[in-house]
Amino acid sequence: MPLRVIFMGTPEFSVPTLRAIGEAGHEISAVYTQPPRAAGRRGLELTPSPVQREAERLGVEVRTPVSLKGEAEQAALRALRADVAVVVAYGLLLPKAVLEAPRLGCINGHASLLPRWRGAAPIQRAIMAGDRETGMMVMRMEEGLDTGPVGMVEKCAIEPDMTAGDLHDRLMGVGAALMVEALARLERNTLIFAPQAVEGVTYAKKIDKSETRVDWNRSATEVHNHIRGLSPFPGAWSEIEIGGRPERLKLLRSVLTQGAGESGGILDDRLTVACGAGAIRLVEVQRAGGRPAAASEFLRGAKIEKGMKFS
Repeated sequence: MPLRVIFMGTPEFSVPTLRAIGEAGHEISAVYTQPPRAAGRRGLELTPSPVQREAERLGVEVRTPVSLKGEAEQAALRALRADVAVVVAYGLLLPKAVLEAPRLGCINGHASLLPRWRGAAPIQRAIMAGDRETGMMVMRMEEGLDTGPVGMVEKCAIEPDMTAGDLHDRLMGVGAALMVEALARLERNTLIFAPQAVEGVTYAKKIDKSETRVDWNRSATEVHNHIRGLSPFPGAWSEIEIGGRPERLKLLRSVLTQGAGESGGILDDRLTVACGAGAIRLVEVQRAGGRPAAASEFLRGAKIEKGMKFS
C-alpha cells in the first residue's frame, strides 16, 4: 500500500526526491519548506524555494513555518496523520514532538557516508578534504545532528577534477532513487536500520565567507581541492591586477599540473599558477559582475602575463 508522506526540503537538491516520491505513487499530504526569501537585484522580491515551486506544480499543499517548536505547528503536522516524513535538506530543526508525529517516524536523505561529514555542507567539505568517495544515505532521524541509524547507502566516487556542483547534481539523482527504494522497503517492513560507526565522526560546518579566499602558499592539491569544493557557490577567489587595477577573480575550475615558482605567480600564458608546492592551471574563472568563462576566453579580454601574481 502506498504511504502517506510529509515531505520536508528546501533547495534544488531536494526537488528530484520530492518528484520521485510522487511518481512512485505515494500520497504526499503536505510539503514543508523554508519561507520565501528576499532576492532580486535589490533584495526586495520574495522568492519561493525550489521545493515550494515544485510542490505547487504538483498541486500539493505547501507549509512554510519559520519554526516547528510551537504547539500549534506541531498539532497541525500531527493532524496530517502521515505514515512517514521524508526530510532532504530542509534547514529547520525538528523537535522531538515532530520526529515522533508520523507513524513510522522521520527519515532523512543525507549526502555523505555517515558518520563522516555530519552537518550542513557535506558535499563541499568532502571535496575540500580531498575525499575520493562519498554517497547518499537514508537514516532514521533522532534529536542529535545526523546521528540516527542508517537504513540504506549508495556510494559515489569523487573524481579528481569534480566540483561541488558536479557532485551535487550526481547525488541528487542518486538520493531520489535511493529514497524511493527506502520507502518501498518501509512499505514491506523490510527497511532495516543499523547504528552508525562510533569511529570516524567529522562535522561539515557551513561554509563561511572568510574561508573562500585562496591561499597560494598551500600545496597545489590543497588549492585545487579548495577551488573545486567551493565551485560554483560561494566560489573560491583571489585578486590580480587587470588593466592596472586589482580585481577579484572567482576561480571555478582547475587542474593539477607541473610547475614551480613564487606562490601565486603566473607561470605561462595558460593561467598556470604556482602554489606552495606544485602548480595548478585555471580552467574556468569569473570576473566580478560577469559570467563564468573558460580560461582561454577570459585571457582574450584580460592581459594576464607570465610573471604577474595573484595576491
